[in-house]
Amino acid sequence: MHFTVRNLGDCTVRSPLIESFPSRESVFVSDSTRVRYSVYMNGEADSEYPDEGFEIAGPREMIYFESSKVRSAIVTCGGLCPGLNDVIRSIVMESYYHYDVKTVLGIRYGYSGLDPKNEYEPIELTPERVLDIHKIGGTILGSSRGGTEDMEILVDTLENMGINILYTIGGDGTHRGAHRIAEISLRRGMNLAVVGVPKTIDNDISYVQRTFGFETAFSRAVDAINSAHVEAKGAPNGIGLVKLMGRQSGFIAANAALAMNDVNFVLVPEVHFDLEGPNGFLYHLEKRLKRRGHAVICVAEGAGQEILAASDSEPEYDASGNIVLVDIGLFLKDRIKSYFRERGMAINLKYIDPSYIIRSAPANPNDSIFCTLLGQFAVHAGMAGKTDITIGQWNNVYTHAPIELVISKRKQ
Repeated sequence: MHFTVRNLGDCTVRSPLIESFPSRESVFVSDSTRVRYSVYMNGEADSEYPDEGFEIAGPREMIYFESSKVRSAIVTCGGLCPGLNDVIRSIVMESYYHYDVKTVLGIRYGYSGLDPKNEYEPIELTPERVLDIHKIGGTILGSSRGGTEDMEILVDTLENMGINILYTIGGDGTHRGAHRIAEISLRRGMNLAVVGVPKTIDNDISYVQRTFGFETAFSRAVDAINSAHVEAKGAPNGIGLVKLMGRQSGFIAANAALAMNDVNFVLVPEVHFDLEGPNGFLYHLEKRLKRRGHAVICVAEGAGQEILAASDSEPEYDASGNIVLVDIGLFLKDRIKSYFRERGMAINLKYIDPSYIIRSAPANPNDSIFCTLLGQFAVHAGMAGKTDITIGQWNNVYTHAPIELVISKRKQ
């Protein structure tokens, strides 16, 4: 893998932003400016990536597209996430007011909106239309999983619409689709820049420091944990069980637990655990109750799947290609109750699943700032003709990360 960023061609157009800033040196960046992959130095070159680093994101003095000829489109895919509307708004405002791009279309319901058979007409996005959308959760464009069965058809639609820049906002599946769109369009010789913005509350996209929506997610999860703690302490042998999102990565559960310091058991997909036996979870839960009289459990949705999976059955997949998970929260709730019933020990268990409340919430202030900057950097990249990249952050610097690199593995 490498950090090389694809460009549609030479940048020969003078950026309209030049007139906006009195000091170019403090604003514009060069393609040759990089940020190191590793911040550590042991006197030797980085063994994994010896000669490269991330290309820094930001406005270029010379850009690829002429503003008056640009038609942009935005698509939001996958599950909902705090901050989606913030990113949409940022892209529209940056395009319209700083680059004078007057045509920005919103593709409805994810990649499905690019398939003509679904008859989802695009929405024209103007500053007036997006003015207040950052105050509400979800996405004004709607979202869906899948829609990528025939990528050639989707690229046909983009070509027929005359789209020059496609902004794809989503997670791992969305970026895989964006990579295919970029590859097909390059093979056809199309003038199409594909720029991703990494969105997932699970924070599981690799080579990206963090994804938008994640901070809001674990901040909201803290409220659920606090409620579980209050409930657990308010009854003899009280147990508060909270299930949070996190299919393959337990960042939400881990960060929410660290933020509260009231959680006694954190179960995440990365760490397998025994349920039964002398070192099993149930045994330790029993010890905790006998010692302190209450317990709080935080479990990520992808935890314990190896316990639940039937060895003789084929896994099911959703429209995004993700394995359909067995509900670990409900399983633990029932198993905990039966375990203590078998031992004649009375418990009071309260089960809380705030997943959809969390992901449909508007972004908190810090996430909202992050979303605004991601949207602005996405427009800078698109106007400079960068393609097949996503806007990330590394060592607190905004970067261009090749999508092929980003989808090569999952962050855990």
